[in-house]
Amino acid sequence: MPQSPPKTRPVTIGVLALQGAYDAHRRMLSRLGIDSRGVRTPRDLDGLAGLIIPGGESSTLLHFLSQDGFWDALKAFAATHPCLGTCAGLILLAREVEPAQPSLGLLDIAVQRNGYGRQQDSHVLRRLTALPGPEMEMVFIRAPRILSSAPGVDILAMAGNEPVLVRQGTVIGCAFHPELGTDARVHTLLIDSCRTP
Repeated sequence: MPQSPPKTRPVTIGVLALQGAYDAHRRMLSRLGIDSRGVRTPRDLDGLAGLIIPGGESSTLLHFLSQDGFWDALKAFAATHPCLGTCAGLILLAREVEPAQPSLGLLDIAVQRNGYGRQQDSHVLRRLTALPGPEMEMVFIRAPRILSSAPGVDILAMAGNEPVLVRQGTVIGCAFHPELGTDARVHTLLIDSCRTP
């Protein structure tokens, strides 16, 4: 009797929904058949398989996260679950931030806030990545610059001589906005990490 293929484990991924482009991330997850939940309080983290920390303004996110024990809850969750940080989310995941501000310290990288300039310096690039497939569209909006990375950090994409997509274990950091294009590979990378036992 032929065996049926193994069923993939259903997952729900949270998207920090305090500020920034969280709706675009949720639309991308929905397109991929993944349930998502907007995370606005520490209780919203319960039962999630992973988390996306979206772009926006990192200092504004820090203001919201400083209330009701949210920062400590987020740090504990992110230390034990797959996470994707894009733009401002990358800043919050980094070990070191310039100019200095608090961060979760889960990616062994140093970043410079607004390293690619202001809003008017926003731009779109297409670059090959370490992920299977063609060049990826990369939308940079007031993007952070990755200044350095430790040996344990995998560099998955470069723009010029600088990393723009990195991974350390199940933590993924992205200087650009993958949710604003049609390429789902960055989100798929997170989903695969969430489904791995």
